[in-house]
Amino acid sequence: MESGGVIQLFLALGVMIAAAEIAGAVARKLGQPRVFGQLLAGVILGPTLLDILHWGTFSDPDTLYHTIHELAELGVLFLMFSVGLEVHLHELLSVGKVALWGGLLGAVLPLALALPAVMPFGYDLDAAIFVGVVMAATSVSISAQTLLELGILSTKEGIGLLAAAVVDDVLAILILSIVIALLGADGGGSVGSIVWILVRMLLYLGGALAVAWFALPRLFGWLDLRPELSGSVAAFALVAALIFGWSAEALGGVATITGSFIAGLGLSQTSERTKGEIVDAVRRVSYSLLVPIFFVSVGLQTDLTAIESSLLPLAGLLLAAAVLSKVIGSGLGAYIGGFSKGEAFRLGVCMISRGEVGLIIASLGLTSGLLSDELFQPVFLVILLTTVITPPLVRLVFKNQTGESMSAPAARDA
Repeated sequence: MESGGVIQLFLALGVMIAAAEIAGAVARKLGQPRVFGQLLAGVILGPTLLDILHWGTFSDPDTLYHTIHELAELGVLFLMFSVGLEVHLHELLSVGKVALWGGLLGAVLPLALALPAVMPFGYDLDAAIFVGVVMAATSVSISAQTLLELGILSTKEGIGLLAAAVVDDVLAILILSIVIALLGADGGGSVGSIVWILVRMLLYLGGALAVAWFALPRLFGWLDLRPELSGSVAAFALVAALIFGWSAEALGGVATITGSFIAGLGLSQTSERTKGEIVDAVRRVSYSLLVPIFFVSVGLQTDLTAIESSLLPLAGLLLAAAVLSKVIGSGLGAYIGGFSKGEAFRLGVCMISRGEVGLIIASLGLTSGLLSDELFQPVFLVILLTTVITPPLVRLVFKNQTGESMSAPAARDA
């Protein structure tokens, strides 16, 4: 990019980040998650309303957007690295059956319902499957923030939500990697190529998990004891996220976010002080710069005015499937796992939001060609709507509940 282009990039990023932060603050003031405000900021700045990249100020909007997209990809990578860092296995184990069944059925049922919802509108099986992968995702941050504000995050449902969402997101990421590998395979997905893809993927996942689980915590423990390197622990954590992200696609043929998630999972075992240092560094690098760019960039490529009237019934059907599949799927799974009907229903409602995780998967589908520009529009609309309706629904179903009456022993012990 030439010097003039760099100056234009500075202006574009400045406008995007300012808009994301202001919109996020307004959203929080109105009782909505910050991510919803940031998404709306992108929609407003994008072709839906202002279309800022095509103003006369920017001479080469295509090159500019390409650079913004690459920065957004970094935001995606570090976002999933952060998700991995937040995994607490003791919380998962404290509600193991609920997490397993709630996460499993909460990922499988949306995938199953997407096929009859999408294919009657003329889309092929590949497109329907990928929409199902998007619908399988859950954004735990949306409901968790709402429960935290209500003072009931340490309830059985709150702990179950955190644990089930971990299982759900791990399954969604793995399903995403498998779908991208299989549907994107050369040679039309012959038996031999599919077997090789799966073997390659399993070998990578097994090796990466082993390295992340056993080697990374010991390596960072050693770094922390070296006075000359102890101040670089956070920087090396970012290096780990980048290398694992690269290796995921280059060596394993899986999505880059899978590798960064595994890196975060391994580093979640480090000491509280080291982990805190890593989390602070990731937040400074990503949440102040890269993640807002990612959310806004999604809006920059989304023109909601381009949704044809013929696609509105599909959007409505997908929204109904998105809500019901989580309430029924995760709720039924939680009930099988030992929750009462009321607890299971409340957990299912908490799992509705697709938020940033759904956006990550949808954006990867768009860039990989598995999700067309046309189909991306109703999918994006459903992600927006599930994000904005979840907080008021969570507040509604927990209206008569108190944290004290439902506190889980595991939560008090944590």
